[in-house]
Amino acid sequence: MIRQYKQSDIPEMIRIWNEVVEEGIAFPQEEYLDLESGAAFFKAQSYTGVAETDGKITGLYILHPNNVGRCGHICNASYAVSSDVRGQHIGGKLVMDCLKMARTLGFRVLQFNAVVESNIHARHLYERLGFIQLGTIPGGFRMKDGHYENICPYYHTL
Repeated sequence: MIRQYKQSDIPEMIRIWNEVVEEGIAFPQEEYLDLESGAAFFKAQSYTGVAETDGKITGLYILHPNNVGRCGHICNASYAVSSDVRGQHIGGKLVMDCLKMARTLGFRVLQFNAVVESNIHARHLYERLGFIQLGTIPGGFRMKDGHYENICPYYHTL
């Protein structure tokens, strides 16, 4: 089940978010969230959804404007799935819910600015769901080990 997050979900959301940050291969963030910064971060989003499986938070997404003013109708999102449940199609459910929520909130386009080229599972999921790759930005992402990889911007009209 995908639903809006509750305050009681925040510790587990932070654990999952920080796990992806620690891996250093998908999120641009390098700083970890703590209870205070995490609560503020998730509250600041246009929408934050969680995947709940058997009463446990297994993933989450954040949805927010990608830009302001004349480009404020374009949104951006990030997804995180707990490593112990990856491969169970939770990411796909999060993305599908995110697309619906983005439409509900009045956005017209969902854009991903920086999908790492080697993140094949995410890229296949996005392409299967109708996202279109805009091109490739050479060396646009610094991996945790310090080397640079290409990023692939994607978009999906809503």
